[in-house]
Amino acid sequence: MTEDPLLHTDRLLFRPFREDDLDDLAALYADAEVMRFLGGRVATREDVVAILERMRRHWERHGIGLFSVVRKEDECLLGRVGFLLWDSVRWVNAMRAELAGDLELEIGWTLGSEHWSRGYATEAAVACRDLALGELGRTRIVSLIDRDNAASIRVAEKIGETFEREIERPDLDYRQGLWSLGQRTAA
Repeated sequence: MTEDPLLHTDRLLFRPFREDDLDDLAALYADAEVMRFLGGRVATREDVVAILERMRRHWERHGIGLFSVVRKEDECLLGRVGFLLWDSVRWVNAMRAELAGDLELEIGWTLGSEHWSRGYATEAAVACRDLALGELGRTRIVSLIDRDNAASIRVAEKIGETFEREIERPDLDYRQGLWSLGQRTAA
């Protein structure tokens, strides 16, 4: 790897997205099984180019965002893991709108289905939790999870999150579960 990873674990490296990630990410977003709990619609290659641009802008504006998560042993891109900021009144994220003020910090994970059930999502989420509660100085993290996504709910529980409540997002026609660790501070 030419650049230093932004974060790492025993098996994983977390780095910014690169242009040469496009093919792997296009395959990830085209997988109906992966997208089942992310709005249900697969994405085209053109959609993924736009998604990557939104991810880049999130990093530029807020200094945090989603990482490419790469397996150390073979440099295989497993998916994306990291942070999204959310307006907790409207439930709009900072990849979709200019946000400021008191924002919720989500830890999210999306891995290719061929990498499921190997502990990668939990390992990556633990690293992000530790970064958020440590170096980033956050006292609360959340994860927005489809209530039927049992695997992601297990990951949330393994990193210490508990079910808080259901929320409504304007971009989905169903309610999502809000899982959290830590207390919301009064504004």
